[in-house]
Amino acid sequence: MRESYSEDWDDREYRIRYERRQRMRRERQRRMRKKRMIRRLLCLGVLAVIIILISVIVKSCGKEKDESLPQEQETAVVEPLDRAKLEKIIEEQTQKEQTEKEQTGLTEEAEEETPVYSFAETEDTVSITSEEVISTHAILVDESADTIIAAKGARERMIPASMTKVLTILVAAEHIPEEELDDTFTMTLEITDYAYVNDCSSVGFLDGEKVTIRDMFYGTAMHSGGDAALGLAIYVAGSQEAFVDLMNQKLEELGIADSTHFTNCVGLYDEAHYSTAYDMAIIMKAAIQNDLCREFLSRHIYTTKPTKEHPDGIEISNWFLRKIEDKDTGGEVLCAKTGYIVQSKNCAVSYSISTDGTPYICVTAESTSGWRCIYDHVEIYNTYVP
Repeated sequence: MRESYSEDWDDREYRIRYERRQRMRRERQRRMRKKRMIRRLLCLGVLAVIIILISVIVKSCGKEKDESLPQEQETAVVEPLDRAKLEKIIEEQTQKEQTEKEQTGLTEEAEEETPVYSFAETEDTVSITSEEVISTHAILVDESADTIIAAKGARERMIPASMTKVLTILVAAEHIPEEELDDTFTMTLEITDYAYVNDCSSVGFLDGEKVTIRDMFYGTAMHSGGDAALGLAIYVAGSQEAFVDLMNQKLEELGIADSTHFTNCVGLYDEAHYSTAYDMAIIMKAAIQNDLCREFLSRHIYTTKPTKEHPDGIEISNWFLRKIEDKDTGGEVLCAKTGYIVQSKNCAVSYSISTDGTPYICVTAESTSGWRCIYDHVEIYNTYVP
């Protein structure tokens, strides 16, 4: 009973913080719109003063050139012309601003509707109590309805390990145009040593090897390659530190920066590198709505482009998808990303479509082995999908 009360209290506190962030965000948007309007009015005011000064100068010059021109005639000719010019300029500026707003979508309504993902509990939400689910943190959500079907320690802090790379792939995909996917990036000793020294999974790229951006995406998503992930980060932002800033900015956009924070793009352990099962489901939802991310996370087997160092390319696999594809989950698991470090144990996030076409996202953490993690997902899909 006390645990239930504690969970309810945590949920209420989370909703309160979420609503507070939303109010602060709307207030910040209103302040920004007000500042923009003030700046535009000031610019128009300065423009009007300049036109008036030019008008005065023109009239003064006209008087000096032609003393015989009556004052009434000067007024009749100059003043209406300047006023008409001013009105025309103001009208053109207003139309230009309106066009820019329409093109960039910066209307008040569009700003208020900027998506911030969230999953809601319903009266049908249940706790994951099956003894077959070993993971200590888990969540199953209906991705189409944004509702939580079942959960277990879903909002408790946990170590995401290489599930981190889902956000790495998403941020990189948002910053790299599709036409650049076949461009090449030269691997460096700094990158290959980083993977080796930190005992990361590695695709096997070598120092000086020119690999395509596409191969780095697949290497990150399928083989969880630290060399590929770090290569993407440096290609996009110039350094891992700058790329991690982009990752944390994305967490702000997704509305989960209060409970998730990353310090590296690979998923290495750090006290300040943490998330929750709930937040990883949010990140996965954002990723599968990006066509490139969905492609990279759904491939089962892939061979990289041949290079001088690897003339036949490197064959890589998404072993989670290959191992779960012959298991009965009541549907088909389409995308997945696993993770493991000592501190996190085995974890995974997957996206599936049930036999009736409903999309689901499942996240588990702190399972006892890679196979046990897969069976946790199988059990959750079979037991808790309606």
